[in-house]
Amino acid sequence: MTAMPMTTSELPLERIGRGKVRDIYAVDAERVLLVATDRVSAFDVVMAEAVPFKGAVLTQISAWWFRQMEDVTAHHMLAADAAAIVAAVPALAGHERAIAGRAMLCRRATVFPIECVIRGYLSGSAWKEYAASGTLAGEALPKGLRESDKLTPAIFSPASKAETGHDENITVARMREEVGVEATAELERLTRAVYERGRTVAEKRGIIIADTKFEFGRAEDGRIILIDEVMTPDSSRFWPADQYAPGRGQPSFDKQPLRDYLEGLKKAGRWNGEAPPPPLPAEVIAETSARYLDAFKRVTGAALDTAVL
Repeated sequence: MTAMPMTTSELPLERIGRGKVRDIYAVDAERVLLVATDRVSAFDVVMAEAVPFKGAVLTQISAWWFRQMEDVTAHHMLAADAAAIVAAVPALAGHERAIAGRAMLCRRATVFPIECVIRGYLSGSAWKEYAASGTLAGEALPKGLRESDKLTPAIFSPASKAETGHDENITVARMREEVGVEATAELERLTRAVYERGRTVAEKRGIIIADTKFEFGRAEDGRIILIDEVMTPDSSRFWPADQYAPGRGQPSFDKQPLRDYLEGLKKAGRWNGEAPPPPLPAEVIAETSARYLDAFKRVTGAALDTAVL
């Protein structure tokens, strides 16, 4: 690995937001620039170390999916190639290396305050709730389901966005109260359509997309458009189809090596699960980076061109 990982970006634009991974810059009244750094979080804590190539993987997988969705939904991506971005935003001339692979020029949109989660398999927080009470967001599911069982049809399971900590699973009825009946119906329709396209594409590549979450916004012309990231290792559970076996947790193409290491520290009483994070061994960082690069290759069918990063 030769790339110098980026923990924060410094560009000659107004930075208007900073998430756990992405820095957001204002370009003008119609456009923003999203920059995916190599920051990594687990258990809602951002680690001190960065993971090489992670930001580029997240941006370029999203860009690849946006292109696959052209006939499914409108979206916010204008460009994800550094040369095209600089041509459209001349102020970034001379900063090509800083944005290479990791930046996306996007349409502005008014973001819906809802995570549109869809679950094709029973896993994660949904499995924990079901195992404890037989419900998801307080609503009953069929009895006798096992961890990782396929859900037919997939369950639309919205969550409210939390400023800090975990998002909260909510009912569709609660979502209607938050954003209105018509918007809820359209957001669910788009979520199902995008997920079904993604699931179909991934199956041909030997990948199960167990669940994923989308964000949507309303563009200036009133259209609801897909925004943020799309079916990345950070927003989805990718499982190898040839290893799938219900009744247990599944191996995944994401930051599982990092989670496993931190879980070990927690069980040993060496970390309480809160900030500040513990230092990460080089092998954990390298393993996590390799997992992201593997996910990119499996999803897109091509290796990420790390030479330009």
